[in-house]
Amino acid sequence: MNNTFEPKKIDALIQLAIDEDIGTGDITTANLLPDSLSATGGFLAKGSGVVAGLPVVEYFFSRLDTSVLINRVAAEGAFVRAGEIIATISGRARTLLTGERIALNFLQRLSGIATVTAQFAEKIKPLKTAIMDTRKTTPGWRYLEKYAVITGGGVNHRMGLYDQVLVKDNHVDIMKDRPGSNVPLSASVIETVVSVLRKKVKEGVLIEVETRTLDEVRDALKSGADIILFDNMDVARMQEAVSLVKGWKGFHKPLTEASGNVSLENVRQVAETGIDRISIGAITHSARALDISLEINLTKNV
Repeated sequence: MNNTFEPKKIDALIQLAIDEDIGTGDITTANLLPDSLSATGGFLAKGSGVVAGLPVVEYFFSRLDTSVLINRVAAEGAFVRAGEIIATISGRARTLLTGERIALNFLQRLSGIATVTAQFAEKIKPLKTAIMDTRKTTPGWRYLEKYAVITGGGVNHRMGLYDQVLVKDNHVDIMKDRPGSNVPLSASVIETVVSVLRKKVKEGVLIEVETRTLDEVRDALKSGADIILFDNMDVARMQEAVSLVKGWKGFHKPLTEASGNVSLENVRQVAETGIDRISIGAITHSARALDISLEINLTKNV
């Protein structure tokens, strides 16, 4: 996935948000304000962080009222400090008040993810290790949350179960009895699994294998996997695993990936092992929303 925002991919989510919050109409605003009243306002950062989600806000308001105008003051992906205006907005007062919460929900959530991603990316500069997301995303929000990761300087892992193979520990454990396999018993379970998959998946689809021990890393190397993931290894064990891969004399040298128990406090140590990628579920599932408000500061009759 690239960081080019594709509005049509969130049509269903936008409609769900409208149905959920606005439903048959904003009874407070509709009964207090005349339709002729216009307003301007600003999205105000109340905390410091990286902005993500401005295209979402623009698209959402265009669904409510095409006459609403939004002017970006901060660029998408820019760092803002508390007290700075992110964007200004003008249009019918009814539309601004009715859409306020939905717009802020998107902007705050996505900016929070971009901010945490940027913090991890900053910790490992100038190392070339990629900070990656996982599938630990909010149901229905995956496209947007992965978009926010890219906006914050991260890299997307697979989008779903359909676009890359990832052999996890449960797959390996279940395959110990080698159901449906014609691979010789002299091969390891991991070699068996990868061999079966190579014959069945489309050419060009990457095969990644999760490993828990150095022996499993060796088996993954022999299997010809494209990516070897080191799951929940401490830094010392991970360093050994990276060295095994870097010293591998086989025809195919895979990428390396770390996952599990990675935090802002230890991500630098993990990256310094020479690992190619670090996948961190927390950048999506535990990101704290960036505090942003919509301040309405002028009303007039049109």
